[in-house]
Amino acid sequence: MANILHIDSSPRGERSVSRTLSYEFVTSWKDTHPGDTVTYRDLGRNPVPHVDESWIAAAFTPPDGRTPELVEAIKLSDSLIDELLAADRYVFGVPMYNLSIPSTFKAYIDQIVRVGRTFVIDENGYKGLVDSSKKALVITSRGGTFPPGTPYAAYDLQEPYIRTIFGFIGITDVTFIHADSLSLGDDARSKSLAAAKDAIALAVANW
Repeated sequence: MANILHIDSSPRGERSVSRTLSYEFVTSWKDTHPGDTVTYRDLGRNPVPHVDESWIAAAFTPPDGRTPELVEAIKLSDSLIDELLAADRYVFGVPMYNLSIPSTFKAYIDQIVRVGRTFVIDENGYKGLVDSSKKALVITSRGGTFPPGTPYAAYDLQEPYIRTIFGFIGITDVTFIHADSLSLGDDARSKSLAAAKDAIALAVANW
């Protein structure tokens, strides 16, 4: 049995493509893996706070040296990291905003990428502390398309960043399903959504 951490980051409801597709994957996964558990976090509707000065002070103060105020400042981060580490697999629904990710998802990343908890710096440089056997599935929604090998690929700041930052903490097995071309006309949108649904069905069978 596996524990799935499912996170959505779109503020939209039923009109959200990333939210709809991530739900489709998780629902189908549960149907075929009824023993697995799912922990759900909705960053789009319940965002986590951005890092502030108290958070930074707490993160760089040894636990036994923290004041009650610093303990409180880092409490949510500790909880989010514990939740991340307790999961075996991750499903992220992430729309593309301005070629990158929503600020809600970036705020979450800043809470969980923390020295001493999810990465360390040793004589060999940076080392992720999350078990490298864990897998992540990232389902994105994009208005345009950014095929590798084309001039448009350079505008994709979403997949490279997500792949790099999660690899930084140890999660290197990351699969992407892109629902792209959503603003390029009805035909392109329909074909892309159909392809994304096919990719979801394949991921349910093979992930």
